[in-house]
Amino acid sequence: MRLLIGTNNVGKVDEVRAALDGLPLEMLTPATIGLRINPDEIGCTYTENALIKARAFHAASGGLPTVAEDAGIIVAALEGELGIYTRRWGLGPSVSDAEWIAHFLERMRGVTDRSASFHSAIAFICERGMEHAFDGCCEGDITLSLEAPFRPGLPFDGCFRPTGFPRAYGALSLAEKNVISHRGAALQQFRAFLATRLPQT
Repeated sequence: MRLLIGTNNVGKVDEVRAALDGLPLEMLTPATIGLRINPDEIGCTYTENALIKARAFHAASGGLPTVAEDAGIIVAALEGELGIYTRRWGLGPSVSDAEWIAHFLERMRGVTDRSASFHSAIAFICERGMEHAFDGCCEGDITLSLEAPFRPGLPFDGCFRPTGFPRAYGALSLAEKNVISHRGAALQQFRAFLATRLPQT
């Protein structure tokens, strides 16, 4: 099956590819098929935003099976400020990942309660237009400074440390991160869903 990964975020593309590796899929990206769209995230929940993106890429591709994702972080010390608005928060989406995360860590300077939770919603639209959704979350805390490099499009990888783990997301391999992360949890459900519907190899 051809599957369009409906995102312009190369970090997310890498994680989706890694999570679905081994399934009989030809995984495509907007860039590989010449799509240049950036859907407006006007939903009130992660699932609504994931569906908005999946529908937009599905339609623009002429009906390719499409998976899209929306994620955000809830930080106890910044209650109500991030969530579904995470990458649009603060300096906004136009600045670099490095500038954005530096601004965030400055806002967290001196904060004692550094608990946070990451949330992910994945939306899938099949070739017949039927929609499916999956979700995952991961509890953790914000480190005092960047403790690991971060992948493009995923600046929190450098400073989000999952509960029970000594290292931040960015210090984990893709395989390790996909086992424990918010996106990984949702992708595991999506993989199981696909595995029952794809021809066996």
